[in-house]
Formats: sequence, C-alpha cells, structure tokens
Amino acid sequence: MTQTARPQMFGFLAGLVLAAGLVLAARVVSRAWLKVAEPQTVTVSGSSRRTVHSDLILWKAGFSTEAGSLLEAQNSLKQHRVHVEEFLATQGVTNAIISSIAITPLKERAAAGESDSRTAGYRLSQTVEIRSTEVARILGLDQSSMTLVERGVAFVPMTPQFIYTGAADAKIEMLAEATRDARQRAEQIAREGGRRVKDLRSARMGVFQITPLYSGETSWDGMNDTTAADKSIHSVVNAQFTIE
Repeated sequence: MTQTARPQMFGFLAGLVLAAGLVLAARVVSRAWLKVAEPQTVTVSGSSRRTVHSDLILWKAGFSTEAGSLLEAQNSLKQHRVHVEEFLATQGVTNAIISSIAITPLKERAAAGESDSRTAGYRLSQTVEIRSTEVARILGLDQSSMTLVERGVAFVPMTPQFIYTGAADAKIEMLAEATRDARQRAEQIAREGGRRVKDLRSARMGVFQITPLYSGETSWDGMNDTTAADKSIHSVVNAQFTIE
C-alpha cells in the first residue's frame, strides 16, 4: 500500500466510526425521549369497609292441618287461622299477608295388585308473611309463637331474611372512600421512590361484598347476605395514577 493511500484509508475508517456513533447516539436519545415522554404510572388497590345493621326483616311462617275429608280439614284450618290472626293482633302486627290455601291429597299405599293408591285424607296449609322495619320486634315472634303450638296449631316459623335497604347508597359512598384509600396508597409508594402522584388515570370497581359480621366468606361474583342482622360491607377499587 502506498503512503498516499494510507491516509485515505484512515480517513474512511474514521468517518465510518463517526457515522456509526451518530446513529447509536440518535437511537439512545430517541429511546430516552420516549421513556420520558411515556407517562409513568402506579397501579394500586383501595378498599372501604363499614358495619351496618339490617333495617328490614322478611319473616315467614306456616301452619297446616290434616283430616280424613276435605271439609274437616278446611274447618280445622279455619279455626287455626283464627288463632294465628289473634296471635298476630296481640303482637301488634297489622300488615301480615296470609297466603291462599294449598291442598295436598294424602295417599295410602296401593294394595297388592292395585295400580292406584286411595286418597286417605287431605293436608291443608297456609303461610304468613311479614315485612317490617322493626327488626328486633318481629324477630321476637319466633319465641312468642310457641303459644300457638300450645293451642294445637302446627305453626312453624321459617328462617327470617335480614335486608339492608341502604346498600345502593352505601355502594356509591364506599367507592369514593375506596378510591381515596387507593390514592393514599399510591402516594406512599411514590414518596418511597422520591416521586409524586399526579392524576387518576383509570379506576375499576371490584366486587361488592355484603357478608355476615365477622365472616371471612367472599365470592368472586360478590355477596348479598340475608342471613344475619349485622353485616359487613366491603368495597374494592383498582386504580391507576400517573406519577412524576
């Protein structure tokens, strides 16, 4: 290689290295710009919990009688209904709903060689339904109804249902509380990294759980318990905030 060609070769290589450096620097700057321009976020879950007492009770009971003939069963049930109505009146219940009569034929076992069984009698039954905001008083009917049994009435109370009618309003309030809780959590995380929470970017409501007080039972679809008078309401929000 001649002395003249060597400087030209070195110049070509130097230009090639410089060009490659410029391309690499451009890529680094571009990536850095994208990283800065892209909003940085933190995603957290916030929750809200409160204890409530049911303000509505649905109380049901049934009474029935059996007799060999439909007329006997009907007369007997009529007398039992009188006792039930008197009992409800003494308890101050004025809004009870008594259902229509349900009739069930009582069959004897078919004799050998016979295809059909004979009707041996009839069972007649009715139900009583009470809806009231006086939860404690209506709940006491379970114990007081023993006086009907003592008078020969086959009166059977059913498991009451306890309802919290303010659940819809509580849901709205608790979602706001859960979102504030989420922001506090996000701010705590951001402070640890020397950052600051800016705006709420998105929020997604989790399932709404109404469970018996002190119960750890939950459901993926949410719960709306009616078995306990005292309940716990739990609301969850998954929120995403921008940070700077």
